[in-house]
Amino acid sequence: MNLIPALIPLAGGFMDPVWLFQTFGPAFLAVSALIIFTECAIFPILPGDSLLFAVGMFIAQAAGIRLFGLNEIGTLLVALAILLVAAVLGNVVGYWVGLKISPWLFKPRPGFVGKIFSQKHLDDSHAFFERYGAKALVLGRFVPLVRTFVTMVAGASGMTFRHFIKWTALGGVAWVIGVTLLGFFLGNVAFIRDNLEIALILIVVFSVLPMVYEIWNERRKARV
Repeated sequence: MNLIPALIPLAGGFMDPVWLFQTFGPAFLAVSALIIFTECAIFPILPGDSLLFAVGMFIAQAAGIRLFGLNEIGTLLVALAILLVAAVLGNVVGYWVGLKISPWLFKPRPGFVGKIFSQKHLDDSHAFFERYGAKALVLGRFVPLVRTFVTMVAGASGMTFRHFIKWTALGGVAWVIGVTLLGFFLGNVAFIRDNLEIALILIVVFSVLPMVYEIWNERRKARV
């Protein structure tokens, strides 16, 4: 019974990139890659955007992350490669989870669960990916929660792996490189460095904007 209260601060800490950096030190990048992999695969409640930003920021700082005796540019390139592999592999796992469990998950059931995981929703998801598959996998990568579930739905709806891996990799490149470089180039800006919590919140807010714009644009076209 005493274990649960002891784990609560630890769980909260994993949502805080600064806590992770201070706690794990040289292993921070490995822990970050594991968190990115887990979020992209099966567990959406993790700090993907803010963590990528923080990795870039900590590399840029003079007393920040250094790998294998490399300078900040060399460390940045290695970190980008590791995080990109983690993100894409995570989505591949999410795709196969959706593919393998969909016959069980979407079989007819009574009650609330049956309404949520209905065959109609699966058919609608398949139609969605037929029309917006590429956009969904690229834009969805920038949206918390969506980047986890969009890959599961891709597998469950029957998207071919060849089509999936092409676009999820493109989304992964844009997301990992874009957000990490943003942290790298803004990491030494005094306001960002001194108000990191506000900066990380803004990163999450801005990450939702591409999907919001796409939804607005589709609705605008539908009204024309």
